[in-house]
Amino acid sequence: MRISAAFATLAVALLAAACNPAQQAQPPAPPPPVVTVDKARQQTVTERDEHVGRFVAAETVEVRARVSGYLDEIHFRDGQTVEKGRALFTVDRRTYQTAFEQATADQNRAKARLENATADLQRSEKLIGSGNISDQLYDQRIAAKRDAEAQLQSAEAALKRAQLDLDFTELKAPVAGRIGDRRVSVGNLVTGGTTGNTTLLATIVSLDPIYFEFAVDEGSYLRFMRLKGAEKPGLPVDIKLLDDADYTLRGVIDFVDNVVDAGSGTIRVRAVFENRSGVLTPGMFGKIRVSTTAPYQALLVPDSAVLSDQSRKVLLTVSPDDTVVPRPVQLGPVIDGLRVVRSGIGPDDRIIVNGLLRARPGQKVTPQPAGQAPGPGAGGPPGRPAAPPAASPAATTR
Repeated sequence: MRISAAFATLAVALLAAACNPAQQAQPPAPPPPVVTVDKARQQTVTERDEHVGRFVAAETVEVRARVSGYLDEIHFRDGQTVEKGRALFTVDRRTYQTAFEQATADQNRAKARLENATADLQRSEKLIGSGNISDQLYDQRIAAKRDAEAQLQSAEAALKRAQLDLDFTELKAPVAGRIGDRRVSVGNLVTGGTTGNTTLLATIVSLDPIYFEFAVDEGSYLRFMRLKGAEKPGLPVDIKLLDDADYTLRGVIDFVDNVVDAGSGTIRVRAVFENRSGVLTPGMFGKIRVSTTAPYQALLVPDSAVLSDQSRKVLLTVSPDDTVVPRPVQLGPVIDGLRVVRSGIGPDDRIIVNGLLRARPGQKVTPQPAGQAPGPGAGGPPGRPAAPPAASPAATTR
């Protein structure tokens, strides 16, 4: 009986111990999550804006006939690069050569008349003093000389016009550049003149130098104008072509328009580039990069480390006691894959660059320097992602 009572007492004690949570074994607390931290990189940077624009020729000339006639010769190949003054087209010269020769004869005739009138006047001047001729005849010979002089001037003007028409039968390149295809074939009648519907024969565009025109908004305009000044052209710019991986062409801004377009809120800007190879062609698109600040010392962090907290940007930092502390920051542009931080952090702050989903403000973490191998707790079992704590509702990766 005593043995049975002892067993009953032991059973009651075991049952009481099982029902008391305070006496159960407590599981160990999980270690602080592992995060990767790094300091902001200090680097001298220059902020730049990027814009899309198009190349345009510095000079564009439409070659049109100055005189009418049948096209006699073409002296170039389509698409050829021509020098200034090179002969391009020849209009049939025979009609204008005849007109020139006739104008030359008219000039010689006028010269002979003037010589005769001058001789008559000289004889009259000798006779007028002795009274052998009348004053009326003397006056007539003075008028005849003046009329002969006017006829000579008219003949000389007609000869110059005939010479011009004859010269205009040969059309020369007014500028150096690349000529397009011929618009008229040999044997066709071309219409010349300075007004009306004249015949377009070809088009020439200059190549070196070449312009690049683009439009910028008011904010970009103010930034680079404050940097360089409206009266100081020559701000360096870089251009990247369609198939370029980087900005390889260097030029300068040489013109800024004098008004901002009221409809688009943009202003036209022009840069000039060397084009000795002739690769750059008017009409091509490109992307231009314009400096908007002078070089300065900046702090840069990986762009992936920036979080969005409602209307502000935040970086998660680790305090000296390994506590996560959010820091509101003012950001700048992305340069070489890193984000410029204008304010909010210092060069010695430890910034969480990896493991953001495991870090919560006010929580303890186990920081590891960037580049160190991950320690225990950095991830879950192989083949399955780790189950990190829920992130703060107010902070999401940008």
